Amino acid sequence: MIITEIIVTGNEILEGEILDTNSNWICKQITGIGGQVRKIVVVRDDLDEIATAVRQAVDSEADIVFTIGGMGPTADDKTLQGIASAIGVDLELNQEALELVRKAYAKFAAKGEVDDDRITPPREKMAMLPAGSRPLANSVGAAPGVLLKYGKTTLVALPGVPSELKAIFNESLQPFLVEEFGAGTFDEIMIDVNCNDESKLAPILKGVAERNPNVYVKSRPKRFGAEVKIRVTLSCAGTTREEVKSLLDIAMNDLDQGLTSAGISWEITKA
Repeated sequence: MIITEIIVTGNEILEGEILDTNSNWICKQITGIGGQVRKIVVVRDDLDEIATAVRQAVDSEADIVFTIGGMGPTADDKTLQGIASAIGVDLELNQEALELVRKAYAKFAAKGEVDDDRITPPREKMAMLPAGSRPLANSVGAAPGVLLKYGKTTLVALPGVPSELKAIFNESLQPFLVEEFGAGTFDEIMIDVNCNDESKLAPILKGVAERNPNVYVKSRPKRFGAEVKIRVTLSCAGTTREEVKSLLDIAMNDLDQGLTSAGISWEITKA
């Protein structure tokens, strides 16, 4: 089994300003394609703390180490410098990464989202990668992801903006993931069911699970009290996204029929 560790950077997470949903999402993806997440570490935007966390993950011989956050143009974005320090290499201007940044700002400028497409020092900073790195195209934002092999470990650096992280993971990182895990993907549907009795829901979910053996069906109370809701998650792993979507759609239709027959309403939370 491929062992993964996740290092999340950001003062805003440790100070409670932002909830870390990124590591949760990556855990689901890695577990769904057959890997195991061994550890999640959250560190401040401090160069020494980042470098120490990366060094410890490498020394523990994790197969893949994801870093999340600290990839932007500002001075407090220190993740790539921390990675370089941890493995004893320099940061260098990566021409492929620079071209990705250039194209991103040209696109933003054409849409009027930024004033101009000049490559300023802060923008160029996002193309300064640890020596030996390969940039990963970011179709949503400006900062490329980074893929770097170091001994037994592959380091994958992703931006902290969820839409950018997911875009890189689902697009430019996929060839590496397929090589490591084999062809596979994972997805889920979450709904909130308006039912205050989980025992009433149990036989419906049992039937859905039995008729859809490739879909994992899980329920848990969302909150307690007078307005109880139960969150139901349908999750599935498969070879292609089309296959997974089809299996989830079939299971969701089955669940909908069961809930409707029992007079139970629901609303979608995530699809």
